[in-house]
Amino acid sequence: MQIVAWTGLAVCWCGWAYPFLFRAPHNQRRPSITVIGPTRLGLLLESTAILMAFVFRLPPETPPNLARLLPALILGPLAVVLSWSSVTHLGKQFRIHAGLYEDHELVRTGPYGLVRHPIYTSMLSMLLCSLLVLTPWTWAAVALALFLVGTEIRVHTEDKLLESRFGEEARRYQSSVKAYVPFVR
Repeated sequence: MQIVAWTGLAVCWCGWAYPFLFRAPHNQRRPSITVIGPTRLGLLLESTAILMAFVFRLPPETPPNLARLLPALILGPLAVVLSWSSVTHLGKQFRIHAGLYEDHELVRTGPYGLVRHPIYTSMLSMLLCSLLVLTPWTWAAVALALFLVGTEIRVHTEDKLLESRFGEEARRYQSSVKAYVPFVR
């Protein structure tokens, strides 16, 4: 059962990463403003949390039980679908660092109609899937806290940028659509 869970987790991570690596536009040569510092800090905290899920592992003699595997079976594929649809709907607005292109548009279609930051939702889903399959609860709590702090930094930075460009339209979007967890915040 443990090897099946690990294989499923690996497949989900590959499926999740594929659109960012091969479908998202990289190295765009368009005029833009970029906020690198907070983005890198948030990304460092998120990456540390994900790394913790793989480093601090359940003991081999206590593999994940069905109560942990069933939610993981939902979260992993959900994350894959969200990553693909988010990259598709974001299109040419995609970027790693928080910023705005000169011709930036406020995307509100597809998953961006459910949450403002569905890529972070997909990352959170993959982290939770990994924690459920691999990590003891105490380390899972620490990793989740780090991830949420990093994501909050990134969300705050990106929302401020969008508000600076789109003003009241961005504020209405922020008040009507949750940040990255549906029905929360």
